[in-house]
Amino acid sequence: MSKIIYTQVELPEIARELLELIPKGILAFYGPMGAGKTTLIKALVKELDGKDEASSPTFGIVNEYHTKAGALLGYHFDFYRLNKTTEALDMGIEDYFAVDAWQFIEWPEKIEALLPPAITKIYIELVDENTRQITVQHK
Repeated sequence: MSKIIYTQVELPEIARELLELIPKGILAFYGPMGAGKTTLIKALVKELDGKDEASSPTFGIVNEYHTKAGALLGYHFDFYRLNKTTEALDMGIEDYFAVDAWQFIEWPEKIEALLPPAITKIYIELVDENTRQITVQHK
């Protein structure tokens, strides 16, 4: 388990550090509203040479990202608005998880029972208005 304390100014450096630490796969982001989950995912997508800027898929539930070269980079899920786990099954979450691409999940606690065992959990805590602490847990 790794702990990292950072400010928003340090996000590009933190994204690089996380990508060196974390194997490609499913990243589950835990933290309260406003903790910076989407902001951190934006920095990760940018560091992975994402073609477009990442944005929260709150209403669409999933965004698909590609690299500047056109290859599939990954998927970004926001399950905040989910009422039942069956909604994730209906959208084909298991098919997404089977794809060899990055998977960024906000509000994973809403689909905890569906998460595969081999994921990386990233807990974001508010230290103060400008500072966050990340705890990274690999399974």
